[in-house]
Amino acid sequence: MTSLTPDARAPKPEGYSMGALVLLVAVGTIVAALAFEHIGGYVPCPLCLQQRYAYYAAIPAAFAGLVLLTADYRRLATLIFFLIALAFLANAGLGVYQAGAEWKFWPGPATCSGAGSLTLDAGNLMADLEKTRVVRCDEASWRFVGISFAGYNVLISLALFAGAISAAASACRRS
Repeated sequence: MTSLTPDARAPKPEGYSMGALVLLVAVGTIVAALAFEHIGGYVPCPLCLQQRYAYYAAIPAAFAGLVLLTADYRRLATLIFFLIALAFLANAGLGVYQAGAEWKFWPGPATCSGAGSLTLDAGNLMADLEKTRVVRCDEASWRFVGISFAGYNVLISLALFAGAISAAASACRRS
């Protein structure tokens, strides 16, 4: 009797495991960042928020790449994993920029400022200023073994870059 369900023991296409690992690590990283923000109380600076864009784009793209690999659309899956790799390489560069600004190797962006809207009413302006928490991009809000959030983002982004390149290279090979 034939089954209409796919065989779970069937071998996965080349690149699938590495692509799945990239997806898993990207999801874990963004969940950790959101946990530090919402549970730990660490308010992200504008550069921190920009560094999340690569993860937000890569997560659904990696899922799509895995689906395409399973459907044997290897060329398209290869392209998607290559684009994910480029996104994480650029993200690593952004993290290096922020980490360097935190270590005072170069100046940070002039636009890093606190969130919130301030009114032009002088009475409310002072109250708003007292409530506004300025989050600077050039000061690390947390470090573990000397590495800040931006530094860890560099390390994770480089690992994800390597994983996505590996997935792309494996996906373009015929098994």
